[in-house]
Amino acid sequence: MKQSIWISYDLGIKGDYPGLYRWLDSHKAKECGNSIAFLSYEYKSNLIKEIIVDLKKAIEFKNGDRVYIVYTESKEGKQHSLGRFIVGNRKSSPWFGYAPMDENIPDT
Repeated sequence: MKQSIWISYDLGIKGDYPGLYRWLDSHKAKECGNSIAFLSYEYKSNLIKEIIVDLKKAIEFKNGDRVYIVYTESKEGKQHSLGRFIVGNRKSSPWFGYAPMDENIPDT
């Protein structure tokens, strides 16, 4: 099966970018901005498990590296967009605290 995916990556300053770029190039990925690529990924039965194994074979990941994919999944005849980290985890948002707070909320 083939699946269109977007992949976002953050390997830090000393990350294995040559390994990542070889992997992206071998999958004919299209550049979509800083650290984002689009590609069609071929897999046998489980997209997430297979792409994780494939990436870990090609790239030497270190603590702090992060890879996030966005893909679609069909459920009950409808397409749903999904996203998840396949390497690493979510960090605190750098924009946290920028929105004005509602001052009219009573203290409890």
